[in-house]
Amino acid sequence: MMEKTLIGWQKQPNKLNIQGEIEKVIQTVTGKEVELIGSGRTDAGVHAFGQVANFKIDTDFPLEKMAVAFNSQLKKAIRIKKVEEVDEQFHSRYHCHNKTYQYVIDNSEQGTAIYRNLTYHVPQKLNVQAMQQAVNYLIGEHDFTSFKSSGTSSKSSVRIIYDAKVLKEEEKVIIQLTGNGFLYNMVRIISGTLVEIGKGDKKPEEMKEILEAKDRKKAGKTLPAQGLFLLNVNYAY
Repeated sequence: MMEKTLIGWQKQPNKLNIQGEIEKVIQTVTGKEVELIGSGRTDAGVHAFGQVANFKIDTDFPLEKMAVAFNSQLKKAIRIKKVEEVDEQFHSRYHCHNKTYQYVIDNSEQGTAIYRNLTYHVPQKLNVQAMQQAVNYLIGEHDFTSFKSSGTSSKSSVRIIYDAKVLKEEEKVIIQLTGNGFLYNMVRIISGTLVEIGKGDKKPEEMKEILEAKDRKKAGKTLPAQGLFLLNVNYAY
């Protein structure tokens, strides 16, 4: 029997999700019901190398054995890398200083069968230098209205991008963004815009115009979820 597909981080009634699956396993292992608080939500199809979540629990179960015990019960699509004790006031979302996302593009001519669910295939050769020139315009504090989907619930569209890179690794092009927060589909829309620039459909300097326009219609398409990874979450103590 095939394993059902997880539909993202956030717990939803009668739907398979990461938050709910981990909460169930914690209760199975420790006998305690907990509420898991993630640093943010990831949609179905998006991957995470470094998601962070916290929960409060009163248990005698050894801390150093929790990761192994939880992983023994979890679906193979979910792995706990580390469990550690933090200050009682710690909040994985509110105390986050910055996050790094990367979008991975397979820029080979024929694409890949094995990594098809981990990359987005673009067969046309991309101009990485032009993409890097364009993404530099996003560094700093800006209103990113042009790069958000209509489902965004955030009151403000202002975010800070601390670092923005476009890297070439063999036949992969990797877009990497570090910021204090990201709007709904923001990284996937930025990536879609950069792909158009890499193809030569837009000029690098148009990124500045798109940003200042505060108009979603000016930016590129939203790229599929499978190429997006939450790389890490950093905290300021």
